Amino acid sequence: MALRDGGRWARRLGWALRGRTSGPRYAGDAPRFAGDTPQHRDLREALRKIIDKEINPFVDKWEEEGQFPAHKVFKILGQAGFLGVDKPTEYGGMGLDFSYNIAVAEELGNIRCGGIPMAIGVQAGMATPALTRFGSDELKKQFLVPTIAGDFVACLGISETGAGSDVANIKTTAVRKGNEYVINGGKMWITSGSQADWMCLLANTSEGPPHQNKSLICLPMNLPGIHVAKKIDKLGMRSSDTAQIFFEDVRVPCKNLIGEEGNGFTYQMLQFQEERLWGVASALIPLETIIQETIDYTRQRKVFGRPVLHNQTVHFRLAELAAEVELLRSLLHRAVALYVEGNDVTKFASMAKLKAGRLTREVTDSCLQFWGGMGFTNEVLVSRLYRDLRLVSIGGGSDETMLSIICKYMDILPRK
Repeated sequence: MALRDGGRWARRLGWALRGRTSGPRYAGDAPRFAGDTPQHRDLREALRKIIDKEINPFVDKWEEEGQFPAHKVFKILGQAGFLGVDKPTEYGGMGLDFSYNIAVAEELGNIRCGGIPMAIGVQAGMATPALTRFGSDELKKQFLVPTIAGDFVACLGISETGAGSDVANIKTTAVRKGNEYVINGGKMWITSGSQADWMCLLANTSEGPPHQNKSLICLPMNLPGIHVAKKIDKLGMRSSDTAQIFFEDVRVPCKNLIGEEGNGFTYQMLQFQEERLWGVASALIPLETIIQETIDYTRQRKVFGRPVLHNQTVHFRLAELAAEVELLRSLLHRAVALYVEGNDVTKFASMAKLKAGRLTREVTDSCLQFWGGMGFTNEVLVSRLYRDLRLVSIGGGSDETMLSIICKYMDILPRK
């Protein structure tokens, strides 16, 4: 099947899958998501063709250059429908439920680095959920449609130098003057920030309580007063550009507000749940790949006259790690099933994100050790993912933040 035909086929698949269901998407009698139905597998197979032809052959080059061509890659994915799997058909999406978005996230784990799947995740599942749910029809046509099509590169402007996981502490302001907001401040750690066409920006729009004074705004990145200060030199995720951005009296129409003024913090917390589930899903295949490549290497690498794999410490540890990955997948699929049915999965999403952060560190560290000196080079995947996946415990809410959320839902967090 030619690549272009594969892209059209993926869209036809979306139409066919929508036709197989009746009634509301979150119907209580709908089958629970198992993550491995024939329909999910068909979608993943179509995506794998694109990964193998259009992405993986160039990953090493993009890693060296410190940036991948987002517009080019996103256009290919957009034409095939993969940037709007769960988005409404009237805006160019496939109209499928969120479980198919997670299937896409899992399959993106076959890309042989962490940076590109992360950037695709921002484009497809992190910068657009609030716009999709709460944005006006005009905003969706202006920003969502070209983002789904791959014509626009999107970024998410939440973190600042003094406010990462502590979202309520952001300082960027958007002051209403007439029919415009005037924006001042800055954002840090912005994925795709140096290539983005627009930003889903969280800013303080009033002087009220920190959880009620924030709003989300669609911000075109070509406006006067926006300064991309630098592309950050990172430990890992090398192929994904990450920028520090400043705003100096940037004027944007008030109609670019997503939903209601003052509800931005709430919208972003909802957006975070999809982001965290996506992040967990995209980590599963890299972990499995590292384990399998370590098995293959230690089976042929001999030390003291026998394969490294024959040491009980090694094969027991690899078996233990494989079991942990499967347990993480089960937790993810349970959370996604509940989410598709319309439930609040904040606790389960936080648990999955916490476990993914801990497990990515555990798997990459253990496996790198079994590679010996080769694991300390840039010539093998395990060393790249050792660097890339370290971010899972930090980005999108740190491990410590996830623990605080879980404690809150367990009603064991001390009250102020």
